[in-house]
Amino acid sequence: MSLVRKFATVASGTLMSRILGFAREMLMAAALGTGPVAGAFYAAFQFPNTFRRLFAEGAFNSAFVPLFAKEIEAGGIDGARRFSEEVFGVLFSVLTGLTILMELAMPLLVRTIIAPGFYSDPQKYELTVALATIMFPYLMCMSLAAMMAGMLNSLRRYFAAAVAPVFLNIILIAVLGHAWYTGADGLSTGYAMAWGVMAAGVVQLAIVWIAARRAGISIGFRWPRMTPNVKRLLWLALPAAITGGITQINTLIGTAIASGQDKAVPALAQADRFYQLPLGVVGIAVAIVLLPELARALKSGNLVEAASLQNRSVEFVLFLTLPATAALLAISEPIVRVLYERGAFTADDTLLVSSILAVFGLGLPAFVLIKAFTPGYFAREDTKTPMVFAAISVAINITIALSLFPFMGAPGIAVASVVAGWVNATMLLVVLVRRGHWGHDAPLMKRIPRLVLSSALMGAALYGAARWLAPWLASSASLLSQTGTLALLCGGGAIVYFALAFATGGADTAMIRRNIRRGDAAPAPIEE
Repeated sequence: MSLVRKFATVASGTLMSRILGFAREMLMAAALGTGPVAGAFYAAFQFPNTFRRLFAEGAFNSAFVPLFAKEIEAGGIDGARRFSEEVFGVLFSVLTGLTILMELAMPLLVRTIIAPGFYSDPQKYELTVALATIMFPYLMCMSLAAMMAGMLNSLRRYFAAAVAPVFLNIILIAVLGHAWYTGADGLSTGYAMAWGVMAAGVVQLAIVWIAARRAGISIGFRWPRMTPNVKRLLWLALPAAITGGITQINTLIGTAIASGQDKAVPALAQADRFYQLPLGVVGIAVAIVLLPELARALKSGNLVEAASLQNRSVEFVLFLTLPATAALLAISEPIVRVLYERGAFTADDTLLVSSILAVFGLGLPAFVLIKAFTPGYFAREDTKTPMVFAAISVAINITIALSLFPFMGAPGIAVASVVAGWVNATMLLVVLVRRGHWGHDAPLMKRIPRLVLSSALMGAALYGAARWLAPWLASSASLLSQTGTLALLCGGGAIVYFALAFATGGADTAMIRRNIRRGDAAPAPIEE
């Protein structure tokens, strides 16, 4: 299967999840707007979700995958299964203890870390504590699920892990639909959403667990022991967790700072949903596929293939994310208005969320490039260097956010996140090049400025078209008119971009055809 097809396999599941995520956010915006219940829910959910990215996706897709791949090469499927059981015993025990500790400390955590600005409002503070207490066990389910997903990705079985997150949105959409049908108030809806998150964690864990068994990995529980393999994993996992979750760390920091202003927390979360679509579909898909492929190429000593994998990945992510950046800058306000502005979500909310979204758009290429650069370190079992860069990025984010928030409000937090993202991406690339781990690729260097030019011209065309079509995109226009006009803008923008990209040489059919057709040996079937 070619690299592009592997990306597409993961991206298809992620795209499905992100589209349903938009549907969920639209329903939440209509039901709760940017009011206190929405603020409490977003702040409470951000906490376990950040821990999930730190200790699950960050640690296990970065540290566990290379070690698991090495066990398959050295000891076959039995060695890999034994290693997985050792890790599972330790992970389960640590997560159980962490969950109990966090549940007991939740009032203190909300007051000091999650949303310190809510403490002055007792009702909002108590609601945030209650919702966070209900949702925190989601971390345990998703961390175990991430381990299962790491095994599946190492075995080149990507779809189950990619499609499992869809069920979070399916369940939450069902909860919101039921609340609308029964006429539930905002408070009842908030509690129902929290229990829906917990149920979704159980469902997602079940999906990847079953998929792992079908792939030939049946894990039994072992009493936790600090074996050499587990020690090596933990040594790699801590810095990998911090690095892999850097975007989420910065988001959590932004949420804590934003809790000091009304509407800022839900506005940031709603803007975040938009740029997470291209980030999730492109960036995360590339990171998931590239890490095991790169680790396999390096372990076999095939440096030419490793260099090609890295360059083609960057080419792929820039080809798809640069036009997304231009579109978010040019038409952020119509996008937010069409998808969110109804019910409790007002025209003022549209202006706030769209201003944040436009800023996030500037950081999208950086956030995606970080996902493409970090496998170059993790595949070589170097998790410390990216951790140092992540720490620098966090310090920059905190400094700028605290400086800008009093003057700019929530958009200032977005600016801080974007600057920190670009600094992190630049440091990752510079050190890869200096170490000789990133080969110079002349075709890529020629395509990048042409893709930037194509995206900029498309953005200008979108901006002009949106101004011309403003009467059909206004709040007073019907939903059908707004939706049809936005679809026309998006479709027309895509046509303009692809035409310009191919005309300028930013892309060519021969390159795409080669990438799609290029195959590699399929992994041998695994027996129970």
